[in-house]
Amino acid sequence: MLCREPFIVYPSPFTEKLMSQNFFSDSHKADIVKAIQAAELNSSGEIRVHIEKICPTENVLDRAAEVFVNIGMNNTSQSNGVLFYLSVDDHKFAVLGDKGIDKVVPRNFWESTKTLLKIHFSQGLFAEGLVKGIHLAGEQLKQFFPYQTNDLNELPDDISFG
Repeated sequence: MLCREPFIVYPSPFTEKLMSQNFFSDSHKADIVKAIQAAELNSSGEIRVHIEKICPTENVLDRAAEVFVNIGMNNTSQSNGVLFYLSVDDHKFAVLGDKGIDKVVPRNFWESTKTLLKIHFSQGLFAEGLVKGIHLAGEQLKQFFPYQTNDLNELPDDISFG
């Protein structure tokens, strides 16, 4: 998928980050973080949400893959991280799973998660869609990567912004 305006002159990175941080209310941010924590409570998997105002690359999946590496999701011990990437002004999103989870989830998992998000996002229910998508990812992580007594929370549960 192409970003809508790939050649515009952007405001400063600080302004962009601040604008993406204000996309959700504090209450919605808390709901998203709680969903991540609940999903990870029963699993050794790691879930992150990254929000940007505008996708800086032509392909949203390429950008999600960059963010995946930039925030350390490729370094989980079981390769079981899931990234929810959202570019708000472009109306683009991606759900990206590491190789460990990708090889064990049902074939239609990523597509069905994308459909669920798309339905919610098209109604303006961004936080609700993310919470439900995180819940689905958490169920898969729980099934294939159940919590172990020696599990560590390898990555922060907060929302990252670009």
